[in-house]
Amino acid sequence: MALDVPASSSDADQGLEEDAEVRVGDNSPMAAAAAGVGERAIRRGSVTRVVTPTISVRKRLREIWLSRELLIYLVRTEIKVKYKNSALGLVWSLIAPAMTLLIYFFVFNIVLGQKMPNFVIYLMAGLLLWNLFSLGVLTGTGVVVNNAGIVKKVSFPREILALAAVGSACVFFLFQSVVMVLFMILLNNPPDVVYLPLLVLALIAGVILASGLGILLSSVNVYLRDTQHLIEVVLTAWFWACPIVYPYWTIEKKLGPHGLTWIYFLNPVTPLVLTFQRCLYAHPSYTLNGVTTQVLPTQGYLWYTALVLGVLVLSFCLFLVALAVFGRLEGNFAEEL
Repeated sequence: MALDVPASSSDADQGLEEDAEVRVGDNSPMAAAAAGVGERAIRRGSVTRVVTPTISVRKRLREIWLSRELLIYLVRTEIKVKYKNSALGLVWSLIAPAMTLLIYFFVFNIVLGQKMPNFVIYLMAGLLLWNLFSLGVLTGTGVVVNNAGIVKKVSFPREILALAAVGSACVFFLFQSVVMVLFMILLNNPPDVVYLPLLVLALIAGVILASGLGILLSSVNVYLRDTQHLIEVVLTAWFWACPIVYPYWTIEKKLGPHGLTWIYFLNPVTPLVLTFQRCLYAHPSYTLNGVTTQVLPTQGYLWYTALVLGVLVLSFCLFLVALAVFGRLEGNFAEEL
């Protein structure tokens, strides 16, 4: 079916009236956002939204760019709704990761007797990237179904919903990063500034990877509702497949002698986590009682760069495939929802 954006002023007024009706019929923040900001964003670009598989990936990318105002608005709305009627509001975004770090410190350093210096920094360095990735994918998977009212009534690039979920995860990432910096200062654990550019590149790769999976799974979840529940289980297993709560070197010692270490790097999140740890924890090894223990890969800067670039290319390809699949499945969203 084709949904045309009004071109004349009278048609535009009629479109805005229809948007008002949508806002009355659907009280969700997403509906209000898309009805108001989405109409202006799409009308400004003079685009005709045709909900069929014939829309090319290039055109979908253009429509997402023209709807960037809607994307920003949806991210802001998600953050506001999360802490609505909360006494501390956004302060919880700082308190929650700080309390999590303190709990990890107590469990691993005091209860379990972890001897690695500043293990909490090593742990949080991996969790920063993982939390962004998992939250973006998990929230993005169910976002189309959860906003069925707006999807059926308002014309806008539906991919924006999954991208907004990843965008809100990026905002929480920034809050967690503030807490991380504070702990690094308190524990006197400065980052390796040489690896900062790679950290930024790894962050971009992680965001694109989460966006691609979020868009892909959100479209599949419309037809197979068990997808959202399945992805929760998959992400739990995926977490333990990354060197976050255990040093990478424990895997290297088990797989290295058999030449199977490459299998571990089939997980695209692993290089990103290792890059975060190499930059923020900054200690590939530590010495305790005269014994040196390896923590991170001993390869140099170029090795990390090659891995991150490989994940970046893979993530971008997945993102394009996700847009294509989303376009093929989008035509029957209204009937399925």
